[in-house]
Amino acid sequence: MRIAVAGFLHESHSFAPHPTEWANFLTPGGLPALQRPGAMMAGLKGTSTCAGGGIEEAVRHGASIAPLGWCFANPAGPVTREAFERISAMIVDALSVALEEAPLDGIFLDLHGAMVSDDYPDAEGELMRRVRAAAGAIPVAVTLDPHANMTRQMAELADVIVPYRTYPHVDMLAVGQRAMALLIQRIQRGAPWAMAFRELDFLIPITSQCTMVEPMAGVMAERLALAASVVELAYCFGFPYADFPGCGQAIAAYAETPDAASAAAEALSKAIGAREASFAGAVQPADAAVSEAIRIAAASSKPVVIADTQDNPGGGGHGDTTGLLAELIAQNAQGAVLAPMNDAESAAACHAAGEGATITLALGGKSDAAPLTVTGIVEKLGDGRFTLTGPMGKGNPADLGPSALLRIGGVRVVIVSRKMQAHDQSIFQMLGVEPAAQKILAVKSSVHFRAHFQPIAEAVLVAAAPGPVVADPATLPFTALREDMRLRPGDNRRFGWQKYRQPKKPPQSVLEIPEKEEE
Repeated sequence: MRIAVAGFLHESHSFAPHPTEWANFLTPGGLPALQRPGAMMAGLKGTSTCAGGGIEEAVRHGASIAPLGWCFANPAGPVTREAFERISAMIVDALSVALEEAPLDGIFLDLHGAMVSDDYPDAEGELMRRVRAAAGAIPVAVTLDPHANMTRQMAELADVIVPYRTYPHVDMLAVGQRAMALLIQRIQRGAPWAMAFRELDFLIPITSQCTMVEPMAGVMAERLALAASVVELAYCFGFPYADFPGCGQAIAAYAETPDAASAAAEALSKAIGAREASFAGAVQPADAAVSEAIRIAAASSKPVVIADTQDNPGGGGHGDTTGLLAELIAQNAQGAVLAPMNDAESAAACHAAGEGATITLALGGKSDAAPLTVTGIVEKLGDGRFTLTGPMGKGNPADLGPSALLRIGGVRVVIVSRKMQAHDQSIFQMLGVEPAAQKILAVKSSVHFRAHFQPIAEAVLVAAAPGPVVADPATLPFTALREDMRLRPGDNRRFGWQKYRQPKKPPQSVLEIPEKEEE
């Protein structure tokens, strides 16, 4: 048995300040850099990726691998035409070469599912179309991040889609193994399964998608029970920052019969709908979050964690807004450390000054033209290279470029040269900061941080400081969603009614969310 493996992962925020270019796939931060076919097997070995898990599973079954290339870039604005075409061409060309060399029995695609490019709002669907056009009827298995905007095109082009079950994503390796096992099962079966597809009609805020807590924990338990009756019950929560008709929740059920697939998809859809009101997540303004963190930390031996959710690099933020940092400094949050602040210019200035130097910086704010002027002491310098140790990315290499730890009064900040979401304690540890020993940890993340930080935390607070990954997607200036889409859980207004009533630009804080209009 011979199976081709490829990966192309990006989560695209239609309103993020920076596009995603070719170079972003070459230096992605917390995952391997772009792997061309010849180096892919070595580059993914030992990593917590779906492709890595799929390769391990294929080898266990005695299959040989035809590598087609793999890449990832941190979430940001849409992928440029150049980057999408170059990477897609690499994969399809390698597939053509592999087909010339020997027959292929299957194709495994490690995708994200929320990629938007300059030309293709359903970019994964377009990539899958090209792969299918070149490969014909060869069985195709696809892994997706559950933040995927899984479209009907994607579901129909795949023989099976397997999304991660967890957010934070701690099961990527296992999902890759399962998807490969199902691909092998499909190859041996010799015929496709029946598929049923459902789209749900309301967006879920990112902060309400965490599978560690309700209501999503209950939804995923229901999904698990229903999955026993089908081959695979794929549920994607949606990435509510992509402006195209396919944005939102979707279900694809694969089963032996059409009736079984349809019944499972419908049952899960109803289970989600029954919990709709519970998905209306809540966050608090940064000043209130900092005040509460200081109060809790005063009587605790464990750190209080504050999530800077609206500047989440994992959702398309640039990781350089300064609202939460400014509030920590203003309230003199002793023992607080924020990470990571993505500012290559400030990191370079710290390296030029040297450890122990006092330096004044226009820190951060490169994406929103709102830097924070600070004077601090350079406590520690580093090269930004480390290996992730947490549940999400254990074994994955990280390279955040020249980095520095700056002390500003009682507050410290980890400054890096490339953005990465703070989902791993090693982001602090690379500069000698032990997270468990701090009073307050401020992390640029929405949910992923919980996997490695919640176990050591006295409390977790979600703060809304200015940033593009708005806590309430309904405030974004969408123009292209489905007419029947509702922008908030529990809100009966449809996008088709209110699409011309959106603000001219995305609000920067929950404090700017407009009052609801009457229908």
